[in-house]
Amino acid sequence: MSRFARSHSPSKENKQSLSAIDWLGQSRQSADVLATARRMIEMEHIISQALPGNLAMACRVARVDHQDLTLAVPSAAHAAKLRQLAPRIVQRLGQHGWNINQLQVKVQAGLNQNATNLSRKKEVIPLDEQALTSFEELYSNTPPGPLAESLKRLIERHRASLT
Repeated sequence: MSRFARSHSPSKENKQSLSAIDWLGQSRQSADVLATARRMIEMEHIISQALPGNLAMACRVARVDHQDLTLAVPSAAHAAKLRQLAPRIVQRLGQHGWNINQLQVKVQAGLNQNATNLSRKKEVIPLDEQALTSFEELYSNTPPGPLAESLKRLIERHRASLT
């Protein structure tokens, strides 16, 4: 058998019913990635129990290399506090069977920012007659220019929504 032999692939019906985790477990390389991700998530959970609330939410396991652990935080202030708590973290991990000898802290700006920003639905509150009358008075007392044009558009848009 050649070293480039194809591995057995699932039928079409099985491919459609596979979850992402099942799919990751199909090859050795992706199974290793999945196992690493699970270990890192488990370590984050243990570490979060040893840290105060906001720091626990900001701290992420960035790398595990044998007995060295690297944690990522979003700011220098978080890093300073985390370095103070390093012995407690190493002890807690040891209680859960992790043999960690060295803990490093790296600052990664923007760590807690979401990659996607969901746009909020625009909340429009229509102006009542009294508000429109006040804006019309303001418009009549405003010299020509960008502000006057904006007021005019606002009045026209809201007048149309009242009718």
